Amino acid sequence: MKIKNICCIGAGYVGGPTMAVIAQKCPKVKVTVVDINEKRIKQWNDENVENIPIYEPGLSEIVKEARGRNLFFSTEVDKAIDEADMIFISVNTPTKTYGIGKGMAADLKWIELCARQIAEVSKSDKIVVEKSTLPVRTAAALKEILDSTGNGVKYQILSNPEFLAEGTAVDDLKNPDRVLIGGDIETEEGKEAMDALVNIYASWVPREKILTTNVWSSELSKLTANAFLAQRVSSINAISELCEKTGADVNEVAKAVGMDTRVGPKFLNASVGFGGSCFQKDILNLVYIARSFNLKEVADYWEQVIIMNDHQKRRFAANMVRTMYNTVSGKKIAMLGWAFKKDTNDTRESASIYVADYLLNEQAEIIVYDPKVTEEQIYSDLDYLGSRSGDANRQAVTVVNDPMEACEGAHAVAVLTEWDEFKDLDWKMVYDQMLKPAFLFDGRRLLEPSTKREIGFEFYAIGN
Repeated sequence: MKIKNICCIGAGYVGGPTMAVIAQKCPKVKVTVVDINEKRIKQWNDENVENIPIYEPGLSEIVKEARGRNLFFSTEVDKAIDEADMIFISVNTPTKTYGIGKGMAADLKWIELCARQIAEVSKSDKIVVEKSTLPVRTAAALKEILDSTGNGVKYQILSNPEFLAEGTAVDDLKNPDRVLIGGDIETEEGKEAMDALVNIYASWVPREKILTTNVWSSELSKLTANAFLAQRVSSINAISELCEKTGADVNEVAKAVGMDTRVGPKFLNASVGFGGSCFQKDILNLVYIARSFNLKEVADYWEQVIIMNDHQKRRFAANMVRTMYNTVSGKKIAMLGWAFKKDTNDTRESASIYVADYLLNEQAEIIVYDPKVTEEQIYSDLDYLGSRSGDANRQAVTVVNDPMEACEGAHAVAVLTEWDEFKDLDWKMVYDQMLKPAFLFDGRRLLEPSTKREIGFEFYAIGN
């Protein structure tokens, strides 16, 4: 089975970059990314590729190379579905905010709508690929919806979870640790569908890195991988609090632990907490699945990872207030960084949002600088929490385009995203233009404590 036309439903953080790389590596395959969000598609088609809606190092160059050749962005969803041999579903699956499973289960509303639209439009056999992160056995529900029309069209459902880290997504796509493809391994049709997707990736990924499993194993592997990574972050953050009480340095502890080859050094950087769209959502989904099978101890174990992460964010903000003489009311606090990590403009579940909200509840005045996040997005993030009116957020929070401007006249500076440019700031100049005593709070352990104390800052960093 040779794939000539691919359609991806969803032009977001996963669909856009993934399809761009597939189009670059498979120039004879037509790749069409569709979305009902006209503004987003317009941005993907902007003549200036620097204006595409997602910032990832190297992505704009790939889009520039492939767009118009075999990579297309469109709002014509039905047309793309009809023409496709293979359809990737890459839509948002947020945590439910209503009904059964509220606050934990994945909201599969958009997945179901995609399935119904595919079933309604399709006239020829299709391979449907789950790219969104989904609960175990979602493929069965998709298959049931797709087969419900009785129009004779045959579908094969594959699971192909993404393992991208934002900020390095392009490199992760070009040089993956592994590509996981799950399908119906019991039938010839299922094996053929899996082989078709294997052949797409094999255009640039070594075959030994392409792993095929049954569809259920593939679905669960994605949730498990993110849970394991988040667990490491919460583990070192728990130790960071103990370090602060005992006089140990969490960086030294992490280095000593990470040199053990059984543990390894990755994801042992203490911080104000993890963010992003995946870790919290996927762990909550895992917790919900475990509870639905009455696995209380399993659910409680994984839920503690989230509890620790929330605690770390509150603890950081509370330390700021306590250090600044137990009040930040009317005080100007510069927040450097709003994205949940460097080299991305994604702010979903960013620790900055929750630290800012805590400080605003204490009546602080917030000045925000982030090199890639827009003013519109920052206000949208705060408005979404619903802690205060939109007007109140705009009165208390100012967004600027220069880090020095953010720090001018501030009582305190909080580093909340590990952007490289913050390492290179003239921190002596920052100190000179701040009110005294000047407080510096390092939520990412980006800066050398000795250097900052020599300048004169009242300095606090996670874990030392």
